[in-house]
Amino acid sequence: MAIKEGLRPGGRSARVQESVHSAVRELLEAHERSSITVPMIAAHAGVTPSTIYRRWGDLSVLLADVALARLRPDSEPADTGSLRGDLQAWAEQYLDEMSTDVGRNMMRDVQSSVTPGYCVSILGGQLQAIVDRYPQETAPSVDRLINLLAAPTVFRILFSAQPLAVEELHALIELALKN
Repeated sequence: MAIKEGLRPGGRSARVQESVHSAVRELLEAHERSSITVPMIAAHAGVTPSTIYRRWGDLSVLLADVALARLRPDSEPADTGSLRGDLQAWAEQYLDEMSTDVGRNMMRDVQSSVTPGYCVSILGGQLQAIVDRYPQETAPSVDRLINLLAAPTVFRILFSAQPLAVEELHALIELALKN
C-alpha cells in the first residue's frame, strides 16, 4: 500500500497525523522497534487503532511515513561558500544521521513501503539546491552525486558492519568533482 498523499493541510486530518507521528517517534525512543504495535501507537496518540489502519493500512506503512517525514529537509542544505564545502557538509550530515540505529531503521522502513525513486527525488532536490548555488562552477550532475556520495553511504550503512569513514566520503567527493 502506498503512503496516502494529498490530504488537506490543517484540520482534523493534520492533527491526527501529527499526534500519530509524535506517538511513533516517542515510542521508538522508549521501546525496541519490534515491540511497537498499532494498538500501542493508537493509545499513545489518543486515537483508535482503526484510525491508523484506515489512514496507513499497516504498521510498516506508518513507520515509513514517519521516516519520510524525518527525511524531508526542514531547510536548505548548509551554505559554506563553496561547492566542495557544501557537498562535504551535506554528505557528513547525511552519513552522521543515517548511521544511527534510528537512521538505519528509517531507511529500512522507507525502502519497504515507498514508491521507488521517492528517496532519490528527496536527496536529488537537496543536491540540486547545492549545485544551483554555484552556476559559475562546472559541477557534477545530481545523478553523479547520488551515485558517488549517497549510494555508497546507504550501502555501507545497511550492508556493512561499519559505515563509510568520513575520509572515504571526502575522497568520493573529490572523485565526484573531477570531470
